[in-house]
Amino acid sequence: MSASDRTPPRVPPLSRETVAEAALRLLNETGLDKLTLRAIATELNVKAPALYWHFKNKQELIDEMATEMYRRMTAEAPSGGPGVSEPGWRDRILATNRALRHALLAYRDGARVFSGSRFTGTEHAEQQEAQLAALLAAGFELPQAVRTLVTTFVYTLGFVTEEQGVQPMAGERREGYDMAERSERLAEFPLAASAGTHIFEDYDAHFEEGLHLILDGVGARYGIR
Repeated sequence: MSASDRTPPRVPPLSRETVAEAALRLLNETGLDKLTLRAIATELNVKAPALYWHFKNKQELIDEMATEMYRRMTAEAPSGGPGVSEPGWRDRILATNRALRHALLAYRDGARVFSGSRFTGTEHAEQQEAQLAALLAAGFELPQAVRTLVTTFVYTLGFVTEEQGVQPMAGERREGYDMAERSERLAEFPLAASAGTHIFEDYDAHFEEGLHLILDGVGARYGIR
């Protein structure tokens, strides 16, 4: 078969979604700071100016990346079926924030992509509506329900930001976070030295404890069990 007879590989039509998907593929390789429109254009086999038809700047692209991450997170969430009872308000918030942390950790700088981004779709509003309705049914006032959801969201986002500052991806650990070296360096401050293992290790357990602390406080403050 001659070269002229070969069918060129099919390139998906360029859209906001395909650009965001390509950006997410590259994110784990480059990290957010080195993720450029030029690199994304190369990944898509187009010229960089073609991307500006869809995104005016990098922040618009990050907004779309965060939205695509959210879409994937909700698509993976298990759905209830016949005979499955509705979770209580605590279990609902625990499940939502565990899923968020899992989604953020799937990408290098995932928490930074989410932080301060504006969702471009309305999928988040559907889940927010359901969450607020469930909290109101459990006895919350709307302002209390909103503050509860926002506080747990910000906790999860901040927790993963710090977690990824130490462990950018699974199996990686940034230089400077060796606990033995840290303890030796802070030998004059024994409590601070000992605190290291409670800050920079065993993130799963620490995340869970912190989330439960918040929910215990919510229940106590608003008088809702």
